[in-house]
Amino acid sequence: MLDDRRLPAVVRDQVARFSAKLSAGLKRPVQKFIGQMLFGMLAAKDIKLSNVARSLKEVISLGKTETRLSRNVSTQVIAEPVTAALIQDGAAGINDDEVPAIDISDIAKPYARKMECLTTVRDGSAQGELTKGYRLLGVVGADVRGDRLTPLLMDLYSQDADDFESKNTQILAAIDRVRAATGEHGIWAIDRGGDRGHLLEGLLSRGCRFVVRLRGDRNLKDKRGRLRNSMMLAVGMRRREVAEIVTEDAGTRKRRRVRIGCRRVRLPKRDEWMTLVVVKGFGEKPLLLLTDVEVKRLREVLEIYLTRWKIEEIHRFLKSSYHIEDVRGRSYVGLRNLAALVMAAFYFLAVVLGARLELSILLRKVLAKVQRFFEVPEFRFYALADGLVRVLFRIGHSPPVKTPDAKTPQLTFAL
Repeated sequence: MLDDRRLPAVVRDQVARFSAKLSAGLKRPVQKFIGQMLFGMLAAKDIKLSNVARSLKEVISLGKTETRLSRNVSTQVIAEPVTAALIQDGAAGINDDEVPAIDISDIAKPYARKMECLTTVRDGSAQGELTKGYRLLGVVGADVRGDRLTPLLMDLYSQDADDFESKNTQILAAIDRVRAATGEHGIWAIDRGGDRGHLLEGLLSRGCRFVVRLRGDRNLKDKRGRLRNSMMLAVGMRRREVAEIVTEDAGTRKRRRVRIGCRRVRLPKRDEWMTLVVVKGFGEKPLLLLTDVEVKRLREVLEIYLTRWKIEEIHRFLKSSYHIEDVRGRSYVGLRNLAALVMAAFYFLAVVLGARLELSILLRKVLAKVQRFFEVPEFRFYALADGLVRVLFRIGHSPPVKTPDAKTPQLTFAL
């Protein structure tokens, strides 16, 4: 039975083991830095270095701790090895039916002046207004019918950076990195914007199974070889199935009755046959999904696409719980490092704590530390993040120095 008095030390030990796995093969100072950052983010529930430094509770001054963290995060290139370690560790959780979902979010920095590679983004929290900031490309494996999540990649990038080629290149590069570890497992799900011709051809040429939402203005070839607008193909399509689905928006559940139909189509310059799935009753306009997945029921294609929404909840969680939009720093390398580290912190919440039986018991202990008057919500990571703050913040990163036993024959010096 895990004693509550031992809980902070046990959790700290698990964070240390996880950080050691992520940083294996790196130099010792870099390993120490990654361990401190992961612990600090989890203990402070924040990405700002000032709060991370405060949670470490070092014997030196807070200013010196923050200066050291700032220097390391800006000079060490750790985003690539940390992400590679996450993908390699999480690949075991990606089976044939798992959905690696891709989503591109944004970090709005409207008042920034000297941050490197600031670019123009559409602020999703401000009705799509144009502002300065960065883009976040996330890949998360999600179970269609369960609540298992496997964070794999979080890439902060700017279209004004020297190494940026195109949005399509960023997405395909992320897919290649994940597939190098997972192989052909998983069904990729991408929202609107994933139906660009270059991206679809890249998915097909790689042999990926996918479900992509169409905007409605893309042209496809029907069975007779005619080039037709995808929305026009959807008009008058016969109903094949009727399904009842439950969606949740801002905590409000809605039950919808939808009609689903399909047609066989091809891309204008490709020979592979795919299925255009049309869902009516989901919104004002028909929902168009393009897939190369063979399913027994069309409803399965809709369920795969809806699973992609879980990654949007993760982005909201990282912005509200770990304040990723409040990231500060001038170095573009440092900003990319912080994005990779905050994804690693979420991996610890989502995967590590529930990996084994003894850790699932630990997870329940951590959740019990959250003194809430209401039940834990379905997206339990909000409560789990609060519980870790209560457990870790008061103890600091380094364990107390053990004093030698008076009876030991070990030679000691009284200083």
